[in-house]
Amino acid sequence: MEPSGDHRRSARIRTAQERVEDEEERFGLLADDQQDEKYSEDSDADDHLDWNQETDTPVPRTWRASWFRIVVVATLVAWTLGLIVHSFLSPRGDEGQTAGSSVAQLRPEEDYILDSKWNFTTPAMTREYDWTISEHDLNPDGVYRRMILINGMFPGPLIECNEGDEIVVHVHNKASNATSIHWHGMYQNGTNWMDGTVGITQCPIAPGQSFTYRFRTSGQSGTYYYHSHMSVQASDGLVGPLVIHSKNEKELQKIEYGEDRIVMLSDHYYDLSSALLTQYLSPDQENSEPVPPSAVINGRNVRDCDDLPNRECDSTNRTRSLFDLPSDKPTRLRIINAGAFAEFSLQIDEHEFSVTEVDGTDVHPQSIHRLNINPAQRYSIILTPPTQNKGLYWIRARMITHCFAYDNPELSPEVHAILRYWAPGDSLTPETHDWPEIIDVECRDLNTTSLAPVVPIPAPAHASDTLYLRSNFEIGDWRLSRGFLNASSYRPNLASPTLSRVLAGFAANDLNFTYFLSHTHGLNTAAFDPARELVYQTTGVQTIDVLVQNMDDGNHPFHLHGYKFWVLAQGHGYPPRDLMEGLELGNPLRRDTASVEAFGWTLIRFVADNPGVWAFHCHISWHSEAGLVMQFVTRADQMGAWKVPDDVDSLCKAPGIEKGKGPDDDVWVGSFDR
Repeated sequence: MEPSGDHRRSARIRTAQERVEDEEERFGLLADDQQDEKYSEDSDADDHLDWNQETDTPVPRTWRASWFRIVVVATLVAWTLGLIVHSFLSPRGDEGQTAGSSVAQLRPEEDYILDSKWNFTTPAMTREYDWTISEHDLNPDGVYRRMILINGMFPGPLIECNEGDEIVVHVHNKASNATSIHWHGMYQNGTNWMDGTVGITQCPIAPGQSFTYRFRTSGQSGTYYYHSHMSVQASDGLVGPLVIHSKNEKELQKIEYGEDRIVMLSDHYYDLSSALLTQYLSPDQENSEPVPPSAVINGRNVRDCDDLPNRECDSTNRTRSLFDLPSDKPTRLRIINAGAFAEFSLQIDEHEFSVTEVDGTDVHPQSIHRLNINPAQRYSIILTPPTQNKGLYWIRARMITHCFAYDNPELSPEVHAILRYWAPGDSLTPETHDWPEIIDVECRDLNTTSLAPVVPIPAPAHASDTLYLRSNFEIGDWRLSRGFLNASSYRPNLASPTLSRVLAGFAANDLNFTYFLSHTHGLNTAAFDPARELVYQTTGVQTIDVLVQNMDDGNHPFHLHGYKFWVLAQGHGYPPRDLMEGLELGNPLRRDTASVEAFGWTLIRFVADNPGVWAFHCHISWHSEAGLVMQFVTRADQMGAWKVPDDVDSLCKAPGIEKGKGPDDDVWVGSFDR
């Protein structure tokens, strides 16, 4: 069963005490005591005596009780108490690991159990974190690889807060490459420059530099996550969960539950993302995305090293994720696909479960027994213990391999975790059965047409404009395969983010920017080169439809920064001519990431009322880096008085911001050999 809160606290105290002992040994303090013990056991009795010169008689030595020893003991006691207190006060999720530690660790599983005594009504407060980003060798499933981690742990720490709280994260980049952190799903209303999108809202954080993210979580609650938005760096380990509690959370969730836990799924690569990206974009690949050899649940899996003779592998100290759940009440599991490419089909043997949240939107429960989840999407499910309880059950997460471009001989497509209500004997091997239905081999969204938000918000009856986007890949002469939205393939300007250019243009009264303030909506082709930056600009509050037609044989989960949108319709082939007739607008699903299936289409609608520059892109990391990105500049009329904070501006002046960026087109021009 799950350890109690007191048990967890005592475990943290022991960890702090162990750290003190390590430090004592490092400075020779324990060694002195050990030498003293050996001295008293092995030395002659005379060695313990001093000689009184006046009486010519021996006397016992007393120097060992000198002031020096008293000071040392007092210092150690104060140090120990300080570390114990610090272990209680440190942000939850970073216990037992100091920033910049050279030894990487897998995150303890209890770090992803949400606080059972959480106060949902606490007045808004600031929750502050200190993160050091650095490189480490780690073997999450047995195979050692180079990873980029937060405070030396994989995955990243849980941020748990209340709606309206302020989040402050101090990021110290000690890695070789530049980086950033994007707060996936956060509205960032009034703090557009904290969105973490390099080339769009900020310059990267260069190696050796620090930056503080500061934003409020107002107007939203639910399950989110964070990840690097520099190239495809997130797949090297820079990911972690973020949960925002609503004061009305128990009312919004229509099924009562006891425990509340994170289940973070991710495909797992054995090579650095920078090498895989160069391979993917190189000529003659024709959009063959790197196939992940493995997958992890909450950073854990176990591979058979005999199957991987060409890898450095040791899985003797690796275990599958273990979920100890109460057998007398339901549990909420917050499922996050934090991966770069693979869609997962998640199931729990012999359990049906109810979907109750989609991308931060609470929905009326719908019972299913397999959950398809694309990269960047989040779902909450409520799991009820079965009446005939076997004690142990398999949790199976399968990558939908039908969407992979080639066969990877190292591929293990399924990752298992263990659900334990109680354990029969000493066994941790469930004897439970898979569902008999064939798994859907198509990469597409879960059928959410029957999911209705608990808080109904009708979609506007009419849109101000419809933006038609054609998504496809093209291969030019002597060049690599690039992704296009219409005729545009995005290339970030790392040294001059879009937000900075827009504000500078407004301040200088540059007609290329200000002319479009007299237009309610439309593409800004004067200030931006549409071949590299497709920018749609709005003035005032507008309702925008986006119809994406996928001309590619791969699935594209599109994510919109700064907003949720209504998913109005999805389908295969071409959209019908009467698409806009008969749309269900009363209470359609609201989310921030929706997929466009291969050779299919998706229609979304959003109210463009959040001032700022917001990315809209495919969240398959390889596709985003290939160019499947555009930008919305919304409520531009509200941005004229903005000034980017000085610390955001100063990021662009630091040397090394280009380190780790994706390759430019001209790398391959005229040669297929590179």
